[in-house]
Amino acid sequence: MAKRDYYEVLGVPKNATEEEIKKSYRKLAMKHHPDRNQGDGAKAAEEKFKEAKEAYEMLSDAQKRAAYDQHGHAGVDPNAGGFRGGENMGGFADAFGDIFGDIFGGGGRRGGGGGQQVYRGNDLSYAMEITLEEAANGKDTQIRIPSWENCDTCGGSGAKPGTKAKTCTTCNGSGTVHMRQGFFSVQQTCPHCQGTGKIIPEPCTTCNGAGRIKKQKTLEVKIPAGINEGMRIRSAGNGEPGTNGGLAGDLYIEIRIKQHDIFERDGDDLHCTVPISVVTASLGGTIEVPTLAGKVEIELPEGTQHGKTFRLRGKGIKGIRSSYPGDLYCHVTIEIPIKLTEHQRKLLKELDESLKKGGDKHSPTAKSWTDRVKDLFK
Repeated sequence: MAKRDYYEVLGVPKNATEEEIKKSYRKLAMKHHPDRNQGDGAKAAEEKFKEAKEAYEMLSDAQKRAAYDQHGHAGVDPNAGGFRGGENMGGFADAFGDIFGDIFGGGGRRGGGGGQQVYRGNDLSYAMEITLEEAANGKDTQIRIPSWENCDTCGGSGAKPGTKAKTCTTCNGSGTVHMRQGFFSVQQTCPHCQGTGKIIPEPCTTCNGAGRIKKQKTLEVKIPAGINEGMRIRSAGNGEPGTNGGLAGDLYIEIRIKQHDIFERDGDDLHCTVPISVVTASLGGTIEVPTLAGKVEIELPEGTQHGKTFRLRGKGIKGIRSSYPGDLYCHVTIEIPIKLTEHQRKLLKELDESLKKGGDKHSPTAKSWTDRVKDLFK
């Protein structure tokens, strides 16, 4: 069977960047990895995994990619003269290692002292709810987050006072084991020592062998002006601590903006609905409308129609990456009076009769609609 185009395999255009190629390969490798596909679909998944791997090996190498772009599969065929192998394999290895970190939860591991693996701590997420005004103007606040400190009872060793930890016999203290999967070997965290390289026969009763205890700490957070829904603030090193001396993870503060009573936000712009009376809409006049910075006046022309929108430049929000603030859009809605008195009903009927005598000039929209209805049934 003829090989598929490498760009088609990875689902990227021919002008894709190295980062786009790597990102697509990571996604496919995680989807079709044999460890994630068992049972009836295992064989097909393994073939797709191999196909994606081959495509990435070629397109991640600048020279191989150039040869492939010029000559197709013949340009990278090891049996053809144009193939050049054994060069620049670091790019593939880097992406491959990142993928296994995502699949097996070993992200950020490195070789540590004494053969043990050093693991970066997990990142933490914190959802913070703020008002629209706070999002527009910024805010300095405090949050309480979990923190970890060495256990005073065991001094951070995790072992019961008077006892010691022993080297894990499963991984011989390395913290990792190798598992054979198909045509290659995968390195995983040791399931017995959880990557520490040690086994604690008698755990400390205070920390249950963890060597640290969980507490709370107060963190100062600066919310920048113009932040929007879903944006995240990164607080480096305030995630979970690493293992075997690894770096701590990060804390990501995700912003949630409370629903506002008046305004709706659309990027840097704001929208609001302004109710006016039939009389004001008919006669026009000046009305006050709110903004985040206070009230401003709008001049309504005579005969303002329902749904009319007035744009107030610069009365929106200045986003984090924006040079100028957005606009405020005021959408007029005409409020129909209710619970009328007999006198008011009489006045409205007199007005209606007067308007009808004036002909179509008082209701141009209604006349246009009536004409279109007549045309429909001709």
